[in-house]
Amino acid sequence: MASFKFAAAALLSLGASSYGWQTSTPFIPRVIQQSAVQTNALYAAQRNVARRTSSLNMVVSDPTEVKTGGGMFTASNAENRRVLPEDVRGRPTMKIVYVVLESQYQSSMTAAAKRINAGSENMAVECVGYLLEELRNDDAYEQFKKDMETADVFVGSLIFVQELAEKVTEVVAPLREKLDAVLVFPSMPEVMRLNKVGSFTMKNLGQSKSVVADFMKKKKQEDGSSFEEGMLKLLRTLPKVLKFLPSDKAADARTFMMSFQYWLGGSPENLESLLLMVGQDYVGPIKESMQGKDKVIMEEPVLLPDKAIWHPVAPDIVFESNQKYFEWYNKEHCPDAGIDPATAPTIGIILQKSHINTKDDTHYVSLISELESRGARVVPIYSGGLDFSGPVEDFMYDTSGKTIVDTVINLTGFALVGGPASQDHKKAAQVLKKLNVPYMCAVPLVFQSFEEWQASELGLHPIQVALQVSLPEIDGAIEPIIYAGREGATGRSVPLADRVNLLADRAMKWSNLRIKKNEEKKIAITIFSFPPDKGNVGTAAYLDVFDSIKAVLAQLKTEGYDIGDAPDSKEAIMESVLNDPEARINSPELNVAYRMNTDEYYELTPYAKDLEENWGPAPGNLNSDGQNLVVYGKQFGNVFIGVQPSFGYEGDPMRLLFAKSASPHHGFAAYYTYLEKVFGADAVLHFGTHGSLEFMPGKQVGMSGTCYPDRLINSLPSAYLYAANNPSEATIAKRRSYSATVSYLTPPAENAGLYKGLKELKELISSYQGLRENEARGPAIINSIVSTAWTCNLDKDIEDLPNLEGYDAKNDTIDRRDDIAGKVYSQIMQIESRLLPCGLHTVGVPPTAEEAIATLVNIAQLDRPEDGIEGIPRIIASSVGREINEIYRGNNAGILEDVELNEKITQASRAAVRALVEQSTDSNGRVKDVKNFFDEAGGIFGGFMGMKKPWTQSVIDAGFPNVTDERFTPVFEYLEFCLKQVVANNELPGIMELLNGQFLMPAPGGDPIRNPDVLPTGRNMHALDPSAIPTQAAVEVSEDVVRKLLEKLKDENDGMYPESIAFTLWGTDNIKTYGESLAQVLALAGVRPVSDSLGRVNKVELIPLEELGRPRIDVVVSCSGVFRDLFINQMNLMDRGIKMAAEADEPLEMNFVRKHAIEQAKELQISVREAACRVFSNSAGSYSANVGLAIENGGWEDESQLQEQFLTRKGFAFNADKPGMMEQQADLFKSALKTVDVTFQNLDSSEISITDVSHYYDSDPTKVVAGLRDDKKKPVSLMADTTTANAQVRTLSETVRLDARTKLLNPKFYEGMLSTGYEGVREIQKRLRNTMGWSATAGEVDNFVFEDANSVFIDDAEMQQRLLDTNPNAFRDMVTTFLEANGRGYWETSEENIERLQELYAEVEDRIEGV
Repeated sequence: MASFKFAAAALLSLGASSYGWQTSTPFIPRVIQQSAVQTNALYAAQRNVARRTSSLNMVVSDPTEVKTGGGMFTASNAENRRVLPEDVRGRPTMKIVYVVLESQYQSSMTAAAKRINAGSENMAVECVGYLLEELRNDDAYEQFKKDMETADVFVGSLIFVQELAEKVTEVVAPLREKLDAVLVFPSMPEVMRLNKVGSFTMKNLGQSKSVVADFMKKKKQEDGSSFEEGMLKLLRTLPKVLKFLPSDKAADARTFMMSFQYWLGGSPENLESLLLMVGQDYVGPIKESMQGKDKVIMEEPVLLPDKAIWHPVAPDIVFESNQKYFEWYNKEHCPDAGIDPATAPTIGIILQKSHINTKDDTHYVSLISELESRGARVVPIYSGGLDFSGPVEDFMYDTSGKTIVDTVINLTGFALVGGPASQDHKKAAQVLKKLNVPYMCAVPLVFQSFEEWQASELGLHPIQVALQVSLPEIDGAIEPIIYAGREGATGRSVPLADRVNLLADRAMKWSNLRIKKNEEKKIAITIFSFPPDKGNVGTAAYLDVFDSIKAVLAQLKTEGYDIGDAPDSKEAIMESVLNDPEARINSPELNVAYRMNTDEYYELTPYAKDLEENWGPAPGNLNSDGQNLVVYGKQFGNVFIGVQPSFGYEGDPMRLLFAKSASPHHGFAAYYTYLEKVFGADAVLHFGTHGSLEFMPGKQVGMSGTCYPDRLINSLPSAYLYAANNPSEATIAKRRSYSATVSYLTPPAENAGLYKGLKELKELISSYQGLRENEARGPAIINSIVSTAWTCNLDKDIEDLPNLEGYDAKNDTIDRRDDIAGKVYSQIMQIESRLLPCGLHTVGVPPTAEEAIATLVNIAQLDRPEDGIEGIPRIIASSVGREINEIYRGNNAGILEDVELNEKITQASRAAVRALVEQSTDSNGRVKDVKNFFDEAGGIFGGFMGMKKPWTQSVIDAGFPNVTDERFTPVFEYLEFCLKQVVANNELPGIMELLNGQFLMPAPGGDPIRNPDVLPTGRNMHALDPSAIPTQAAVEVSEDVVRKLLEKLKDENDGMYPESIAFTLWGTDNIKTYGESLAQVLALAGVRPVSDSLGRVNKVELIPLEELGRPRIDVVVSCSGVFRDLFINQMNLMDRGIKMAAEADEPLEMNFVRKHAIEQAKELQISVREAACRVFSNSAGSYSANVGLAIENGGWEDESQLQEQFLTRKGFAFNADKPGMMEQQADLFKSALKTVDVTFQNLDSSEISITDVSHYYDSDPTKVVAGLRDDKKKPVSLMADTTTANAQVRTLSETVRLDARTKLLNPKFYEGMLSTGYEGVREIQKRLRNTMGWSATAGEVDNFVFEDANSVFIDDAEMQQRLLDTNPNAFRDMVTTFLEANGRGYWETSEENIERLQELYAEVEDRIEGV
């Protein structure tokens, strides 16, 4: 009794909290003309024809292809949803206007209105509906306003997009009092507050304590119910609840709750009852006309059980236990369908209940039909709420608790637990891991018709990507394949045949991995070669590829796979694949596994003809011997190790200039055709970061049958080994090539250390510290410091370093001598403490204790205020009465005392971490079992003995006697947890879980230093919820960086602010920092991101100039192709914010965005709003400026070609006013860039710096801007370095020097690389080539960098021989790079050096050719 009273009170004050309603989000029902039972005949006919069309016979042209432009979301029309009574017959008319997320209510509402108009004697209905997304269209929005002015009733549901929720509220709120009723079902709180049914309202929703929320929390505590389930239980007990409410309140509350039930039911009959009930009870004219008449008594809502198993041809509509279902299915249905229940794979399918309620099930029937026609059993389940974990637990196990499914496909497109507003990813992952089968989440189109989706280059609607791709990935879902959508005119759900075929094929292949014996499975390991034609076979970021393949082969053998006579050494595996470690792809020495003649190729590759537009007829000249297409690799038993071909256009200057990327060449297509149809792989393992498959042309997300990643991978299950620090590109691989990723660790970052003159400088400064007041020795040491600093080229980093000629320190004051020593010390400590990954990682080999210490030291330096953790440096600094940031500032300014203290704190921190790790280190220098210092026993023992913890004692011994155990406890508890994560070894098990058809647990990708949750590796990596960035913390950090940046620029420019800054945005950077650089862009323009009531960032506002206190800085944003794919909603935010700034009526001297937009509008004859487009990227499906490709392959004539490539390929504008396309706007891009004063990029990770990869210079516009500016002046180039707690902004040239000194020229780095052999030489050469890239794009590389590199690698005869013997091709490329740097004017050196290099090139060439 008491609980019903409590529920009644909850209902009466419904929704004082946003918590309750934000999670109460049932699906929108959909209606179609054909019922589940009526499909029986159709379904049987389908089976009789046994249409076994497989995606193996892929479509060559997509059946939905249309030739319209790239618009995306506005082709549907509300007029299709308008119903007018044909004959009013004197009846009062109720006008109802509805706004819904999806279109499927259209059929039900239309049918309900027509039934009333035909059959009711009491009322007629005028009805019109709007899809939420249509309200972005100005014309549709104006029509919505007009309709609402004459409306009697408003209905809304699932209005969860902030800016559109505001539009709805803006229109409905002023009309609320005159409307007879407002019914809003689960939506944003501000829309829910519009509800009005008589005396029942929700106007306090989200503003005070909620009884409903308390009720639901109580339910959750009692039985783990989600809010939706609690709400459904409340509905079921409605009669008992209502008797505890006052009668008038009870009637109105009952009407609302009954309306909700009818809405959930979704059928025309249910909605007819809803309209009749609301009309006769609340609409004035109808109430008046019915005085004295009997009211219509409504039918009770017709609802199915909350969860059950459904099958389209079952005699019973649903089954509430799997025993009853299988009794029918195995004994009656399977024999009729030709399925053997004993051997058939079983596919679990998760459905939306609303589709079953409304008989809108054709897309479900289609997939079930395709799976059964392939011999599979199906278990289709649904849930009444949005928590599908209950039905999974109830129906996907047998009575003994054994899993009965081999793969699960979620057809709802939503996260397993939750909906558009709230998810429980942890619970979802636990449920799925217990089930332990592959989990695919396919996507029905919601906001687009098939035609709109097909015409869009972007593919899936950005809001749907956020809700139905990003969120399921966090659960561990794979393969976001579009399988169904709505028919434009009627809103009905329809399947897309070729996508359904593909989904069925891929589900069968994943199930096969679970069922097939390991010794019978065929596995294709795919390795990469980039750049091609050199000693680069087995390229992968920071991965020792062949050593890792050796580990994988050993594991495969252990688990019963047939690996034939595969060698057990890295060198022998490499030799067998390359057949010559010199790896010349264009020569026969690379092992040929298969020659595919052109007849076979065209027969097996249905899209081959489409490639001829770019490459001519097969075989072509890539991966070809002139007559056949050639597949490179080596087979061992049932394992094939193959070399993925390259893009093919790397060395072709004309193709590099194309604005859009070319299709794959015939050799590339033949490789994947071979894997699937000749070798017959059961799965492919893509080995390392990264190949080319996922970057082939096609839609960004939501591939069609004409997108090349989809065509190439086709039905092959793909596991992809990806570096844990690169979640952005890993996400592209997940979405575009349907790959399940397995993260691998990058080598632990260590301090770079010092060498040669730099080491000598540190020793001199140490001597000076002891003798600084000695008037004889002190000045002499300073003279040596100055001389050595000049020798080490530090004069370029220390502005006021005394000139060598004529300087004598004895003529200087002691303060000036301290100043010189402090500034030199600061520079060399920057170099020494710079973090660099040493060596390469081998899969399955956890770090040594020393490597673990290096990682933990970096983790320990960061404060984590959200977890109540202070970093070790802050605690130590506090113990001597100093603030750590103050010490950092003094250190950066070269104040000798602070540089010394900073170094002392750094060493003490390292000693403390070492003390922790040593407690768990074994005799082999590795950590296997981490001792727990914070359990009860450890604490009691230490306290009893009166001992300090070992880390505290080590800091005391380092000279900081005031530190305490208590202050250190939080950070060391955290470090102990991190140590367990660092040394956990899940990479080989993770690979095997996928190959064995099991569920691989999800994990975030990113920087393990910033986010140790990235560890342990060996899990299915995902990015983050894109609507969550930028976070408030990221906004605060970015505002600080922008303030420092503008202060620096203002100080260096006579107090003048820069007017325009060119900004580069990266996907991984924004994942790792939760949107810091994105927030920097907004902050520069004086724009503030605003979170909605659900914590999602989808709105911006201008910061008033009075608050900003400076001018708005114009920004020209170049987004990487990966950022565009992952964060298109954030591009929308930036575009809207910048346009708000451009349209603000402010003085031009205080608003440079507006100033430039007005100038450009006049120049280009366009509107100011159009001229304010500032967010640019590649065209959809294309990536990079190809500048890196040109430089890496030498395929460029001069710098003007590189600049033209940048402008052509990166000049596609994102426009929030036309969100369905990336529009080529080269003239606007150039016009915006010509105003740029500063170019700016962020460095966010120690693992990937500016010479490690080509991406940074590929997107650098420094020389592009100089060429476009009227004065031809080169802009200032800056880099923000947030890789440590001591964040700094440096010039680009400073950053290049720092990178060269810590990597390319540093023995610790190059010896570490050389210790790995073949791959190591390639890594060294890559950094030399990337250094030259900065010369080409920015002109910011000092001559000494090339000169010193020549001394290290060429002048030293012993080093020269090591490089030549280890990887002659990579060494040849190194020699070529030196010659090219000289030939292009980037390096001035002696004639003797050039002659030596030319002779050396000839020698290496002869060696390679075997002369």
